[in-house]
Order: sequence, then structure tokens, then C-alpha cells
Amino acid sequence: MIKIGITGSIASGKTSASKILSHKRGPLFSADNAVKKIYKNNKFKSLLSNKFNINTKSNLKNLIKKRILKNKKNIKKLEKIIHPLVRIEMKKFTKINKGKKKLFYEVPLLIEKKLMSYFDIVIFIKAKKQIRLKRFKENGGDTELFRILNSKQLPDKFKSKLSDHVVVNEKNFNILKRNLLRIINLYE
Repeated sequence: MIKIGITGSIASGKTSASKILSHKRGPLFSADNAVKKIYKNNKFKSLLSNKFNINTKSNLKNLIKKRILKNKKNIKKLEKIIHPLVRIEMKKFTKINKGKKKLFYEVPLLIEKKLMSYFDIVIFIKAKKQIRLKRFKENGGDTELFRILNSKQLPDKFKSKLSDHVVVNEKNFNILKRNLLRIINLYE
């Protein structure tokens, strides 16, 4: 089994890259999808409501975003709760799919959380900050939230050194796909 980690800074194109790489090659674990699933859990919602002193469980994600925008220390508080839960989901995914030839993992903070040794191959998706901000805003994101989330990430130069492959995603989908297929074909 080959475990392939796909990472990159916020709005770099990790999701698109992950879908291209895993298509008909193996199952894909998405840390972002794991987070969405975790947010549906009522125990988790109660825990967050208590930790962030929020009286309602509806629209919890948006209320927490507002708390993070007011005080960026709240992101650390959230990460301490959610990151261990995402790792549990990642381990379950690996166990369920242990008979597959290739497993793909889209993990935004793979390098920041020092998870490189978990993977056989790490692919870093990279794009200039201005391009990523534009993409983030096009998807309904806000500039200040982008700034906060981006500040949690290590510089591209550092992440590039710790990755097996670096793919620049600043042009169009077809170029991204061609570059990714070139890499994945090395492991066929």
C-alpha cells in the first residue's frame, strides 16, 4: 500500500488536486470532509458550545468563525479539540482501506502538524498568495479570515523542502491535471 499525502496552503487547489490524483486509483480521505462530518455530531456541538460559551448549536460553525475573527487565539482552542478527532477519522480510513494499492489523503496542515512520516509520498500544491486570496473570496471567504488561516501555515519554501513533489497551481485546471498525472504515473 502506498499512502499519498496531498497538502498545500489555503485555497491552493488541494481538493481539485486530490480528486485528480485519486480518480480511479484509490480511496480519498479529506480532512475537510472529516471536519464537516464531525460538526454534525451532537456531542461535538455541545463540547464546542461549552468551550466557546455559545448558547445555540445551530449555525455553530459561523459563530465560531466570528469568535476567531474577534480573537485569533480561538483558532488554537478549536484546533486542540478538532485535530485529534480528524486524526482518529484518518486512522479509521486507513484501517478500512488497508487492502488497497494506493490511499490518498488531503490534509491541509500535513507539514505544520509534522505528519510527513505517516505518508510514503507528500505532494505539495502551491500558488501565490494573491491567487489564493482571490479563490478564497470567490468561494465566499473573507479577507480577514484568510489572513488568520494563512498565518497558521508555514512558508511555501519550507513546505516545498519537506515534500516529495511540488506542483504550482496558478494557471488552469488542464495544466494542473497534466502536472499531477505526470507525478502519479511515476507510481503506477
